[in-house]
Order: sequence, then C-alpha cells, then structure tokens
Amino acid sequence: MSWSWEYAFGAEEAARTVPRAFLTGVEAKADELVRAAEALYIHSRGHEGADVKGGDVIVPGGMFTYQVVVRRERVFVVQIVYLGF
Repeated sequence: MSWSWEYAFGAEEAARTVPRAFLTGVEAKADELVRAAEALYIHSRGHEGADVKGGDVIVPGGMFTYQVVVRRERVFVVQIVYLGF
C-alpha cells in the first residue's frame, strides 16, 4: 500500500458543488500533504499510538480540514469550505 489522499464524510459531496478552480487548489495541497506524510512516516505500518492531529489548510477561495491516518497511509479531506474569495 502506498500513501494517497481521499475525501471523507461530507467532503466528497461538497467537492461536487464547488468551482473546479477551487477544487484544483484543494487537490494540489492534498498532494503536498501526502508527500510530507510519506516522508515523515516511512515505517507507517509499524506506527504505534494515536494518529497525528490533522489541521486546516487555506487555499485560494476557501479552506479545507484534513486528518492523517498513519496505519492506513491516508490523508483524509474531511471538510471543504468554499468562501469565494
């Protein structure tokens, strides 16, 4: 298994309703988070303890919230907020 990201919960539904330009920014930042997590957690299958705290990322037009699940090698985008700025 290799690291990747995916939408979780209502974020998948929200992704269908936001402008494509905003979604492109979200996806680019999610790709960066995957590369960072992959470099930081080289031995992810052997990770013990709680998963790391996620966070909020600001992108042009809004923001999104993510969570890293190390043992599954996934970055989940759990909320998307499109503000249109």
